Amino acid sequence: MSDIQRIGVLTGGGDCPGLNAVIRAVTKTAILEHGLEVVGIADGFLGLVENRTRPLTEADVSGILTRGGTILGSNNKCNPRKFAQVNEDGSYEIIDVTDRCMATIEAHQLDALVVIGGDGTMACAKNFTDLGVNCIGVPKTIDNDLVGTDVTFGFATAVATATRAIDQIHDTAASHHRAMVVEVMGRNAGWIALHAGMASGSDIILLPEIPFELGRVCEVVRQRRESGKGCSIICISEGAKEIGGEQVVKRFDPTSPDPVRLGGIGRLLTEQVEAETKIETRNTVLGYTQRGGTPVPEDRLLGTQFGHKAIEVLLSGQKNRLIVMHGREVTHAPLEAAAGKQRTVPLDYPMLAAARAVGTSFGV
Repeated sequence: MSDIQRIGVLTGGGDCPGLNAVIRAVTKTAILEHGLEVVGIADGFLGLVENRTRPLTEADVSGILTRGGTILGSNNKCNPRKFAQVNEDGSYEIIDVTDRCMATIEAHQLDALVVIGGDGTMACAKNFTDLGVNCIGVPKTIDNDLVGTDVTFGFATAVATATRAIDQIHDTAASHHRAMVVEVMGRNAGWIALHAGMASGSDIILLPEIPFELGRVCEVVRQRRESGKGCSIICISEGAKEIGGEQVVKRFDPTSPDPVRLGGIGRLLTEQVEAETKIETRNTVLGYTQRGGTPVPEDRLLGTQFGHKAIEVLLSGQKNRLIVMHGREVTHAPLEAAAGKQRTVPLDYPMLAAARAVGTSFGV
């Protein structure tokens, strides 16, 4: 018999489609199947730091399955072990506020936490498991880069959004006989660029895992023009870089646990391609459009399965587990397996071979 009576649930890191599906499944499974109490923690780990919580009832999570974002709010800057305390003069200092989080957990008599997030969120959760808090992780990221699971919810919707956008951009590219560069998210992993690039029939796909040669990219664009093809579509991941080059950093935020924000490689490549080929080239950055919107059915179903499994694993007596998808099976693995790690596209990934077979260039 489980001694779990009250659980907390939080969503950490960036928002993504499907978060509400998980919150709904966790809450309804806990209440309807097991009679537990559920406490929602606001804005990720920041809610634990500032003691901001609210009870979650069945009514609170009704009607949220189709909504993007998260009803609990999120935060991608708060690491309790490295918390940026801002002073009155605008300066800041990095301090450890784990004790505040533990006080919140004790004040609300939380027997366990369901922590929904990516690699950074799981790294934060690992700190609490070391202090004896039972944490069940649910893998969330549009980047699909969490180690230990074949897929994360949010990825399918992000790919659908990016694919739809590239399809629309293709119309303008063809009408004006241009080369179009579309920059998508993904950090150091090229999953979104690869899947959206393939699905949209992009002519060139540039990934962080395969540094590209600018001359080769320009050659492909030039050859397409000379062969009578009216346009070229280049799908580039924000973390892509030239051979021997560096990733383009949009900004650096020293107050964040993940201080490097990538972005700008699409604009840079656009300028270089146009200068080298003399072909009119335009750039589009999809940005946060990939993180929002109504989740596609695949993400709603995956989020629901993950949320249900989280409660079942928790009440089976398991501790500090990560809910994962292996093949078609929803199962679980050690939480620490995903903490602070990123899953990138393997160079032997079958889709790469399929892309090359239909004439897609990876810039090399």
